[in-house]
Amino acid sequence: MGPLTGRIRVPGDKSISHRSIMLGALAVGRTRVTGLLEGEDVLSTAAAMRAMGATIERHDSGEWTVDGVGVGSLLQPQQALDMGNSGTSTRLLMGLVSSHPITATFTGDASLSKRPMSRVIDPLSQIGAEFTAAPGGRLPLTLRGAFPAVPIEYCLPVASAQVKSAILLAGLNTPGVTTVIEPVPTRDHSERMLRGFGADLSVEVDSAGTRTIRIVGEADLKPQVIEVPGDPSSAAFFVVAALIVPGSDLVIENVGLNPTRAALFDMLRAMGGSIEELNPRDVGGEPVADLRVRASALTGINVDPAVVPSMVDEFPVLFVAAALAKGRTVTTGLEELRVKESDRISAMRAALELAGARVTETEDGLIIDGTGGDPLPGTATAAQVVTHLDHRIAMSMAVAGLASRAGVEVDDTRPIATSFPVFESLLATATGSA
Repeated sequence: MGPLTGRIRVPGDKSISHRSIMLGALAVGRTRVTGLLEGEDVLSTAAAMRAMGATIERHDSGEWTVDGVGVGSLLQPQQALDMGNSGTSTRLLMGLVSSHPITATFTGDASLSKRPMSRVIDPLSQIGAEFTAAPGGRLPLTLRGAFPAVPIEYCLPVASAQVKSAILLAGLNTPGVTTVIEPVPTRDHSERMLRGFGADLSVEVDSAGTRTIRIVGEADLKPQVIEVPGDPSSAAFFVVAALIVPGSDLVIENVGLNPTRAALFDMLRAMGGSIEELNPRDVGGEPVADLRVRASALTGINVDPAVVPSMVDEFPVLFVAAALAKGRTVTTGLEELRVKESDRISAMRAALELAGARVTETEDGLIIDGTGGDPLPGTATAAQVVTHLDHRIAMSMAVAGLASRAGVEVDDTRPIATSFPVFESLLATATGSA
């Protein structure tokens, strides 16, 4: 394969896709959405909002339209809302329904039905909603909304963007001011998009970094035109590939650059990577730009563990960049990586060693001595990287293979299709081998 050139666009951000459907359904009028991630989780959200009165359609152009019913006007669903495997859909919609005068039953697949919903049930009970749930606060679960709901002030006991969002969505139809106190900042997509739709929402940050978020109900949301930004976690693979493959000059269009998600790009720039933001803009309250990435001589760095929350999923591909850099890269504070789809510290150490990189595994990270830009040897004949059915291991090592002499063979590429089905075709387009 040759260098990565031309222009590509990665799939839309899942968090923003969910919220654009939900808030569009609560606005009065027609919201238009392009770039929606059409995965099963987002489709579960759309089906639930249809069941409560919104008209949601996908058009041949790829655009989605949402004709909303307005805050306070959700209809009683005639049957249970099937959430499939989507925890985000379930928790956010519980918040949405809890301040409306309707009763809804939430069901899900076997996996979702094992996940406790108590962290959402507790604050929503305080606003007056009533719940009947399976043992342990699990699905199936029936929620009777409160009307009128009571505004609350709630300090999050654990860092959770889903719990925060559920309370804020409940606040949309609650008279008065609903307040969420967030000691540890989490993804702020809900706050940004609520403001974009016209909600009266404010955020204060104290000297300790604690965020106090207030939303005023009852809200009157205005329909929007939304271009869902490309998922920065998906863009990450192509950014690193373009940096490490000589001669590359690639533009990745419409990438979401929310600072709670995009620390990887800052780390790569600190290593000497040429990543230029073109046409920076604001879409639905989210910062977005096209990224022009050119092959660069990278230098190893010590990665500050403070950035881990804003790039936790991107470390596998950062390890690949480090393996091609000049000098040593040290990462610490990555204990969370051991409990992802696989133990990503151990799996990436083994994978990179098999491809010829020099890697040392520690309790909470990796130390990588890079090649200084020389290609990795690649996997030996009949040797295969073990991906542990982890999509990020598979995609990261596919990127490593682009900068290797013999290529990198992985044991199973099927997991890629579950999260990023167009990854291989996009890679073929960018490298001119389509």
